[in-house]
Amino acid sequence: MKIEKGDFVVFNYIGKFENGEVFDTSYEDIAKEAGIYLEDRTYGPIGANVGVGELIPGLDEALVGMEIGEKKTITVPPELGYGLPRDDLIVDVPLKDFESIGLTPEIGMYVMTDSGIAKIKEIKEDLVSLDFNHPLAGKTLIFEVEIVDVQKGEEAEE
Repeated sequence: MKIEKGDFVVFNYIGKFENGEVFDTSYEDIAKEAGIYLEDRTYGPIGANVGVGELIPGLDEALVGMEIGEKKTITVPPELGYGLPRDDLIVDVPLKDFESIGLTPEIGMYVMTDSGIAKIKEIKEDLVSLDFNHPLAGKTLIFEVEIVDVQKGEEAEE
């Protein structure tokens, strides 16, 4: 039974960068081994509807045609992942905005804003540059996936 658009798919995965560094996984032991384990996260297979935009396009497209038990390594270029970094998503805000809420900005720190989460990219004399690009923007991602279960589109709608 091959996966088709509209099917609900359950799968395990390991997400790596091109250098082999693991950035995400559904396997608890691999997360611990890679130093990315989060105590409050539940590890195990994830489920998604294929072909409806719930997954990044490169992963979404690659799952079509796979079958239960099948394993596959999928390389996703930035254009089919989280996109390329965009300069218009880097915004300068006055340093005094941080001071007024008692926050000392540090490069690399993530902050929640009215516009969403951003990473502090640079601190100038009186300005702080916030980067609203996705942390994985511009990166080629490699996913090792294993299909655990498939519910055909009709069954998933019942």
